[in-house]
Amino acid sequence: MSELATKSVAREQQELKIETPAVAERIAVFTIVATAVAVLAVLVAAVVYAQDKYSLKSPSGIAFSDFRGYEDWAVVSSARTDEVLKVIVANPAMINAYKAGVPGNGQPFPEGSMIVKLQWKPKKSTEAPFTVDVPDVFKQAFVMEKDSKRFPKTGGWGYAVFNYDAASDKFAADSKSLSDCGHSCHVAVKAKDYIFHPYQKR
Repeated sequence: MSELATKSVAREQQELKIETPAVAERIAVFTIVATAVAVLAVLVAAVVYAQDKYSLKSPSGIAFSDFRGYEDWAVVSSARTDEVLKVIVANPAMINAYKAGVPGNGQPFPEGSMIVKLQWKPKKSTEAPFTVDVPDVFKQAFVMEKDSKRFPKTGGWGYAVFNYDAASDKFAADSKSLSDCGHSCHVAVKAKDYIFHPYQKR
């Protein structure tokens, strides 16, 4: 092989060695950027979903965001009507009050107490070896919050309903839901600070 050809091959090999790390670096950078974009897209989707839910307000101004984290609140009780299966949960302030004896001790629930009735359409279980109703389609979250300054006419409690549409997987504030819409039903238990459900100690 001529000296010229040998130098040419050597130069090409040297250039290849230089280009190979550069290409590898570009691929690595592209992979990092693509991964970051994918993660960001997932986070944005999660935030959009959360905003769609927690940006809602009832006609009276009760914000769904006031009840953020209700999915992890402690269970107070359950209830059943002909049309609805309910699980009642409460925030830590209200659970602590229950444990201290409220409302049975004649004391009212403290300001900031919140309760959510999670309501499902029931169905008969086709799997259990006995007759039992189980949750079917989730229908709505009926919420109550204690704020005597905002709701002085209704014993300090505000009420709202947020309906859930399974087809769209979205919540919507009930257009007929006013802050006092549930109050008339609760007047019967005024002596218990307008709360129907006693805490079921476990």
